Amino acid sequence: MRIALITPYGREHRNGNWHTAARWARFLREAGHEVRVQVAWDGRPADLMLALHARRSFDSIRAFADRFPSRPLLVALTGTDLYRDIHEDANAQQSLELAHRLIVLQERGADELPPHLTARTRVIYQSAPDISRRRATRDVFDVVVIGHLRAEKDPFRAALATAYLPEHSQARVTHLGSALGEEMAATAEMAQYKLPRWTWRGEVPHRSVLEHLARAHLMVISSVMEGGANVICEALAADVPVLASYMPGNIGMLGEDYPGYFPVGDERELAKLLSKAENDPDFYSALVEHARRRRSLMRPEHEASRLRQVVAEFEQRQPRRRPRP
Repeated sequence: MRIALITPYGREHRNGNWHTAARWARFLREAGHEVRVQVAWDGRPADLMLALHARRSFDSIRAFADRFPSRPLLVALTGTDLYRDIHEDANAQQSLELAHRLIVLQERGADELPPHLTARTRVIYQSAPDISRRRATRDVFDVVVIGHLRAEKDPFRAALATAYLPEHSQARVTHLGSALGEEMAATAEMAQYKLPRWTWRGEVPHRSVLEHLARAHLMVISSVMEGGANVICEALAADVPVLASYMPGNIGMLGEDYPGYFPVGDERELAKLLSKAENDPDFYSALVEHARRRRSLMRPEHEASRLRQVVAEFEQRQPRRRPRP
């Protein structure tokens, strides 16, 4: 099939949407499909459109539906879609109605959708390949936060938590990700000055992010809004347990019974969990055990299979193109 894969962010952004689009394009090409990845649909005919983000990709979604109303239209919903836009934005709401299939990235995503759309909804967990562990830094409890500095991520929560760690703590928090705006950058610089256990590295290549993750003891994700964070997949792929804000997108990734949750926006409770993970081997082992169980949902072969199955629901009986070598 000829597939138009629409992502609101191009390669230069290197954010979660782009990584998802690039990975899905590869999975579909390996299955024999012809895939064009675009920020906006260029109007060229396609047998199927797969669009990431109901609001930001709305113009492409509407144009494709108008021109090819009978051809399959799949819409993958992000965190801002699920937990904000579809509740208040008319374009995002219309995207839901136009879609033949809706894709959510974790098991709690469908809870946000109107009941009449449940039958159209499929869950596809994102994934990451196994990441080999590296030797951890001695005499430091290495904690990493990964993601751009933007409001939805509540990016300074871990920094604030370091102020409440015991004096003897060896925890050091490193934040990897660029500031989306001058105010965020200024806040990060000030936080580094006032909170010596927290370091902001800014934007670093993805390979360097994974190298740092591979030697970390722990990852923190403090978001107030998530559709299904790929950094959780990468942490679990590196056998690194996670402390996560207790909100639906994270619960859908890690499971209701995961022991590493803290209330959204609560740096004092996060500090308690950081200290417990550093000093209580049984608690740390429980985090690792739960994370390993959830890892089984987030392997590349499973993500590829689920994606191909959704596309195959609409695939016509026609000769398949051979995968490109």
